Amino acid sequence: MEQQMDGSFSQLILFAIVIFFSIWPFWRIWKRTGHSGWPSLLIMIPLVNIAMIYVLAFKAWPIEKEADESTDG
Repeated sequence: MEQQMDGSFSQLILFAIVIFFSIWPFWRIWKRTGHSGWPSLLIMIPLVNIAMIYVLAFKAWPIEKEADESTDG
């Protein structure tokens, strides 16, 4: 019985590591574009993840607006 609990705990740890390394790059991308990193959590939801990549690709980025304002002034 104890071995079974150790196995499930190690699977839980492995799952947490996979989740972290799945979300972390998208969090960094969202932050670099000037957005909040929280939408990167939606990457774990099937089909929503594809939609979020398109939103990120075609949405106006706050960092671009700041760059345009600094060059206009």
